[in-house]
Amino acid sequence: MQHCIPICVSLIIFKIIIMRKKIILFISATFILFSISVLHAKIKLPTILDNNMVLQQQTTVKLWGESDPKAKIKVRTSWDNKKYTTTAGIDGNWLLTIETPVAGGPYEINISDGKEIVLENVLIGEVWFCSGQSNMEMPMRGFDRQPLKNTNDIIAKAKTKTPVRMYTTDSENGYWVRQFSKKPESDCKGKWLENSPGNVANISAAAYFFASCIREVLEVPVGIIVSSWGGSMVESWMSREALSPFREIDLSFLDDDSPVKNPTSTPCVLYNAKIAPLINFTMKGVLWYQGESNRNNADLYARLMPAFVKDLRQKWDVGDFPFYFVQIAPFNYEGADGTSAARLREVQFQNMKEIPNSGMVLTMDIGHPVFIHPMDKETVGNRLAYWALAKTYGKSGFGYLSPEYKSMEIKEGKIYIDFDNAPGGICPMWTDLKGFEIAGEDRVFHIAKAEIETRTARLAVSCTDVPSPVAVRYLYKNYAEASIFSIYGIPVTPFRTDNW
Repeated sequence: MQHCIPICVSLIIFKIIIMRKKIILFISATFILFSISVLHAKIKLPTILDNNMVLQQQTTVKLWGESDPKAKIKVRTSWDNKKYTTTAGIDGNWLLTIETPVAGGPYEINISDGKEIVLENVLIGEVWFCSGQSNMEMPMRGFDRQPLKNTNDIIAKAKTKTPVRMYTTDSENGYWVRQFSKKPESDCKGKWLENSPGNVANISAAAYFFASCIREVLEVPVGIIVSSWGGSMVESWMSREALSPFREIDLSFLDDDSPVKNPTSTPCVLYNAKIAPLINFTMKGVLWYQGESNRNNADLYARLMPAFVKDLRQKWDVGDFPFYFVQIAPFNYEGADGTSAARLREVQFQNMKEIPNSGMVLTMDIGHPVFIHPMDKETVGNRLAYWALAKTYGKSGFGYLSPEYKSMEIKEGKIYIDFDNAPGGICPMWTDLKGFEIAGEDRVFHIAKAEIETRTARLAVSCTDVPSPVAVRYLYKNYAEASIFSIYGIPVTPFRTDNW
């Protein structure tokens, strides 16, 4: 018995050692298998490359993502069964270009680095990037306590088979998603959505009406990429490279650890988070609806906007794509008779003249004195679409240009105004027209009588208190209602003949 006890203890110790070795072997094997699975992890794509997306037709578009370092990436497109290959860099990042056919779909894209993923329900059509502040952000359902006109019926009748697709960085399931960064990001939160009532309700109304109009006319799928934020200034949407020449704008904070307190007025942080991740995605053009927050720095805005557009075109590298934007609507701001918004509108008109391949939509007939978000976003979206259909897609037979002040003639106590972009003349005739002021040498403006004369068919402006007029202003106030239009119903651009 004395010899048996040590033998039993030895056997127990031996079993424990064997069990420990088995456990170690099991853990080691598990670690090896896990390591192998990590080494052959599934390709990671940015959110903009996903099921339900729309790719720009008849061009080359980029696909990109992350994989293992030096992994061989294979892509196959179902519309032509063509195969593409590339090799990931040492950092695992890869990018390649593929060719797209004429509009159509749905298609699939197979992407593999040894493990395959499939992008499904992909359409080929027209893609537009839509950005700005709250009037671009405002969804089809409206903001809380701020409704939109004639949208509920459209939401209710939305069908997934309608080939309008929407990618948004702004919201998810109706809740706002706020993104900003001091450094350019490679990806962002966002998702491609089909044309269902729940999705349509939460997408930008201005962008959606634009998409619906050009889809109906062109009879092709349309994709809109919506990236906006209410109350934002243009500086926040500009890259560091674009803003660097503007010495009055301090960018040193981008290099320190200070927190961003107000993203909507902080330079670069919205560009970094909500534009930079998307610039590889090929699109047709940009829609821009912003300006209210820059109302008090209009002179700087005049210089910023051309730099903003130039930089976007350089970053996207798809040529001088069309840039169509919306002039800010009438609103009281610091008072209806103030002129800060009028000056900003004037700058926006100058921007259109300076920025190549650009166009401006007027909203002087849909504003509200105490409601900064016009309820009629259908008119905004359609007028943007008219620009695109005419200038980008070569359609004709309808109006899209706003009549513009051309020249004036002083004659017999009246100032006669002539216009460009007014085939068939301006209207309405046989009625007094509102929104006009007239001044003499004293530079004091008085409310004026304006009418389109039956005999001359010219716009005549006069005032009994100003027998020798020298200048006319039309809608040069924060809030004023349009009264003259082209024969197509497009409002005349606000103007002033003075530079006082």
